[in-house]
Amino acid sequence: DLNVYRGCEHGCIYCYARPTHEFLGFSSGLDFERKIIVKENAPQILHRELASKGWKPQVLAMSGVTDPYQPIERKLRLTRQCLEVLANFRNPVGIITKNQLITRDIDLLQRLNDYSAVAVFVSITTLDPKLRRVMEPRTAPPAARLRTIEQLAKRGIPVGTLLAPIIPGLTDHEIPNMISSAADAGAQFAGHVTLRLPFQVKTLFVNWLTEHFPQKKERVLN
Repeated sequence: DLNVYRGCEHGCIYCYARPTHEFLGFSSGLDFERKIIVKENAPQILHRELASKGWKPQVLAMSGVTDPYQPIERKLRLTRQCLEVLANFRNPVGIITKNQLITRDIDLLQRLNDYSAVAVFVSITTLDPKLRRVMEPRTAPPAARLRTIEQLAKRGIPVGTLLAPIIPGLTDHEIPNMISSAADAGAQFAGHVTLRLPFQVKTLFVNWLTEHFPQKKERVLN
């Protein structure tokens, strides 16, 4: 996993990575969304690792516990700098994001694709804009994610979708439409992750569910 940030401004209420912030002395709640840890030297460390004699080329993932294209990336460009390093070394990478900002880096994605060294998953949780707004408030809207898939596909970049998470009783009925919409946009593959609520995430999610969808609470939690 290659994580240039810790914490995530997207604010997805269901995020399984929230408890990792507690290792830093912060909360899984608002701290996870507001106190973003920035690894300013990540590109330099990555370069050093890839240049070392002991490095064995392997697929790196961006990212497992944070979105590499969350809003702060627009300013800091650390993800882009890491992609430049990966492209220079022709090291393969898989990218997962909910943000259309990835289209900014199409030039680097194309360079990586010249060596069959990139795949992108654009994560889709719901096609309902209103649900997206309260569930993952600072992510790209569903229509923007579909446009992102389309833009990447048109440039020949391997792109698919990740239904993550599927929330039984809340979003599972959308699965056929999410898959067909992504395929229509040019997605070549798909995966899924079912909702999991470790540690404090369960409390946060249950409180959110009680506030916004009390009538569905029993169905979702059972």
